[in-house]
Amino acid sequence: MQAHQFRHLDLNLLRVFDEVMTERSLTRAADKLAITQPAVSNAIRRLREALGDELLVRSGQGVEPTPLAHALWPVVRESLARLQNTFAPERFDAANATQAFVVAMADATAATLLPSLMHILETEAPGVSVHVQPLTTRDPREVLEDETADLAVGYFPFVVAEMTARAQSGALVDFESRRLYDGEYLCVMRKGHPLSESLLTLDKYCEARHMLVSFSGQPFGFLDEALASIGRKRRVVLTVNQYFTAARVVARTDLLTVLPRHFVPATGIEDLLAFQPLPLRVESVHVDALWRSRAGHIPHSALEWLLHAMERSARAAFPDQELPL
Repeated sequence: MQAHQFRHLDLNLLRVFDEVMTERSLTRAADKLAITQPAVSNAIRRLREALGDELLVRSGQGVEPTPLAHALWPVVRESLARLQNTFAPERFDAANATQAFVVAMADATAATLLPSLMHILETEAPGVSVHVQPLTTRDPREVLEDETADLAVGYFPFVVAEMTARAQSGALVDFESRRLYDGEYLCVMRKGHPLSESLLTLDKYCEARHMLVSFSGQPFGFLDEALASIGRKRRVVLTVNQYFTAARVVARTDLLTVLPRHFVPATGIEDLLAFQPLPLRVESVHVDALWRSRAGHIPHSALEWLLHAMERSARAAFPDQELPL
């Protein structure tokens, strides 16, 4: 489509296209739009002529999209949702809502945010519920895309960096993120451990036996990447998928592990643990909320309310940090 053709494009055609793509049926789309089927057919014909593509072909009792239609639909759907939120924003009535949210996060993050979040729900949104599912990856875009989760909260450095690069290049970004808080990792061991009484050097650290917390189960984490970048490695002899488990195991063994500093009090066994700064430089840990940009089954206003509640919970947990207002 040429620029001059786009200027004359009837944007109502995109609304019809979106509904047909959703329903995969001209008849059902007409019912949803409260117009006649011939009107839907005419709109699709005009859009085909404008784009020079069939877009939708008949298949059985419905229609199937062409590759171009598949490529266009996410952009069209997101644009329509943004227009609706701009000109006719929905209001999320928290006091009377019965929305159920699904949030993917690690146990350490949940222990940090959920107490304050539950207080917000109890006092402001008693009918709202939150289901927390385990975060099993550092790239949760797939679970957000298939709507297994509405929101993911965690440390996603590579995802956020990629999103930022795409946005700066002018490319379409399918996900959005928002910083909730910054964290710091410590080397954790049992109280009385031979390495707890003196300076923990890099050599001593690498020679020790380690337990890795890995959401995906892979025996290689961000700390191993940092070690590899300076030509070093550690010996991981145990891999678990929860910080709570890691804290309990190191309290009763000679293994070392790495835990977020803010999580240690939540273990309930802080008096059994000793801590040392990591003997190498690692990047700051930024905990972000990540969600899908285009509209899904959760109304935009509901998701915004949840994000704001998460931000308030983070400020309650980290009153000394300069967090988003």
